[in-house]
Amino acid sequence: MSTAPGTGRDKIMASVRRALLVRGDEPGRRGLVRARLERTPSGIIPERAQKPKPELIAGFKAMLEVQGTGVYELAHINELPAALAALLAALNLPAKLRHGADPLWHDLPWEDTLIEREEGPAQPEDLVSLSRAMAGAAETGTVFLTSGADNPSTLNFLPETHCVVIMADAIYGSFEEIWRLIRQIHGKGNLPRTVNLVSGPSCTADIEQTIIRGAHGPRRLGVFIVGGA
Repeated sequence: MSTAPGTGRDKIMASVRRALLVRGDEPGRRGLVRARLERTPSGIIPERAQKPKPELIAGFKAMLEVQGTGVYELAHINELPAALAALLAALNLPAKLRHGADPLWHDLPWEDTLIEREEGPAQPEDLVSLSRAMAGAAETGTVFLTSGADNPSTLNFLPETHCVVIMADAIYGSFEEIWRLIRQIHGKGNLPRTVNLVSGPSCTADIEQTIIRGAHGPRRLGVFIVGGA
C-alpha cells in the first residue's frame, strides 16, 4: 500500500491521531509501545475462566454445544478411531478422512475400523478432516489450532465436516493463558504462521437473518475431549 502523503492510509491514521489527541511523534510514545510489547500484559480475565479444571472442562463443553458443535468425551486417545467411525456412520459419510503429519495419529488402532486415511493439506474433494487443537479456552468454548505440517490450516476450512481432538489438560480458562503458552512453546516473536480460533461450525445469518451453515467453512464441527472423565 502506498504511503505517499494524502493517501487513504494517511487520512485514516490522521483521523485516529486526532481522536486520540496525539500527534504520533511525542517523545516516549514509541518507548511505551515497545515496553508494552515486551511485557505482553494480560487483559481482564472473566470470572467464568477462573475455576477449577473440572468446571473449566464442563464449561468448555457447554459453550461448544451452545454454538452447534458436537462434543464427545473419550477416556483414552486409543478410543478415537472407533468414535470417529461411529460418527461418520451416524452422519452417513464415507469412512475416509484426512489429517496432518501429527505423530499422535500414527499409533492409534485404526485397523479396528474401516476408516481410510490420507495425510497432508486438505483437498477440494475431502469430506472429513481431523485436526489436533493445541489448547482450548473455556470462557468462550474456543479451540486454538496452530498451523504447520502436523496440522495444515486447510483442514480447518475445506472439508464440510471437521473433527478436532483436544486433550482435557489442554483446556484453560482464558485466552490470555493460551497466548502465554503459545509464546512459551514457540518463543516470543516466533509464533506459528497462523493460529486459527474455532468456536463452532461455519455459519452466517447475513441473508434475512436465516442461519446458513457452511458459508465460510465446515458445516459440522465435532470436538473430541480426551481424558476429561
